[in-house]
Amino acid sequence: MPSSLALLLWFVSLVALLRFDPARDKRTSLALWIPIVWMFIVATRLPSQWFGSGQIETVSQALEEGNSLDRAIFASLIVLSIVILFLRSFNWGSFFARNFFLTIFLLFALTSVVWSDFPFVAFKRWFRDLGNYLVILVVLSDPQPLEAVRMVLRRLCYLLIPFSILLIKYFPQIGRMYEFWSGNIMFVGATTGKNMLGVVCLISGVYFFWDILSRWPDRKQRRVRLTILVNLVLFAMTLYLLELANSATSKVCLVLGCLVVAAANLRLMKRHTGILKVSIPIVLCGYMMLQFGFGINGEIAGMVGRNANLTGRTDLWVFLLGMHTNPALGTGYESFWLGPRLAAVWAKFVGSGINEAHNGYLETYLNLGFAGLLLLSVFLFASYRSVCKALSSGFTLAPFSLALWTVLLIYNVTESAFKVHPMWLTFLLGAIVVPRRVEGCAPDVSTFDSIAVSERLHALPMESIGWRR
Repeated sequence: MPSSLALLLWFVSLVALLRFDPARDKRTSLALWIPIVWMFIVATRLPSQWFGSGQIETVSQALEEGNSLDRAIFASLIVLSIVILFLRSFNWGSFFARNFFLTIFLLFALTSVVWSDFPFVAFKRWFRDLGNYLVILVVLSDPQPLEAVRMVLRRLCYLLIPFSILLIKYFPQIGRMYEFWSGNIMFVGATTGKNMLGVVCLISGVYFFWDILSRWPDRKQRRVRLTILVNLVLFAMTLYLLELANSATSKVCLVLGCLVVAAANLRLMKRHTGILKVSIPIVLCGYMMLQFGFGINGEIAGMVGRNANLTGRTDLWVFLLGMHTNPALGTGYESFWLGPRLAAVWAKFVGSGINEAHNGYLETYLNLGFAGLLLLSVFLFASYRSVCKALSSGFTLAPFSLALWTVLLIYNVTESAFKVHPMWLTFLLGAIVVPRRVEGCAPDVSTFDSIAVSERLHALPMESIGWRR
């Protein structure tokens, strides 16, 4: 099939799917396209890379200066997000109070600009990354928050999964790359690397698995059956694409995420949620003990076809720790991979083009020191408590949020995702608590609370809540 015809068929199929999607909820806002566009850019390539404009001579210069087209698009999306939140009369005071540790973490990151070697670059990056949280608030402040989360993730997967397969098969100059040393083909699809394609498949796989299980009790309804069928097709495409990407970390995390979702949907776990709440931290602590005591990561890597040094990651970690950055405060927000430090890494690992630590915890330490790592840990602990509270109350989104929390901690052992990253953005959809006003209820409740109220209202007879036919 000619590539132009394949592109046309993909576009027609995408439009038809978006228009006639059985899971489409007309009550959600059109403003959801703002976070969809933002997350699409984060998961794939920058606008300047797609349009091929504003080329910069060197990679290091690109890292420091950025691109005017990218800045304009990101700034526009940020402004639109602020306007939407303003029109919705978003309660900022209550939001900061309910997300205290996240607020402190972001303020500390902003303060770190002061001791950065590149303060202007660090500030620009902090302001850009602030958009991550604003677009997530656009989703969670939607009048239908649960369906808004579902809609954003569905449409994002509709865009990314088939499009990546199209690029790999019919546009290899875009969808494929070659490893620097071996010359082996890497399938990257719409993303910039096989690991990023892997995380796109990871998020897509966990989402569709959760969505199938959450809709399964209502499968007798025709619309729900069609939705489950679409989910199964996209889930199969995701598995095929993940096999092409050959990202070991994403494969392991997908299995783990699906296991957590499945466990949370068991009747036993629904009746005794405390078992799951305690089991996950115990398993994670056991994993950390085995890693620090016996280096279990090397054994796991061997099981999934990787070498014991995690494809050179352990050598990189030793070198980065030996650079002796400020242990308490770090180098400043997103400032480590700039200037002489970046040059030193590239001189050591020639031809690698490395610009991340491939470990989220080490990445945070290098940029924000032990102080930033501690604040991040406290936020993760607080978010786990919020997710567990939602799980106990039977909220539909809770199993998905719990799976993302678990996967995020494991994923960051070999990749850096506590930053502008699809995994971090998707995690925030279940970790942030947003104040809302719900008609007929207390004036200030969280997003999870509003979802629960909506579900309970739908479960009651109309006459019992004062409605008449």
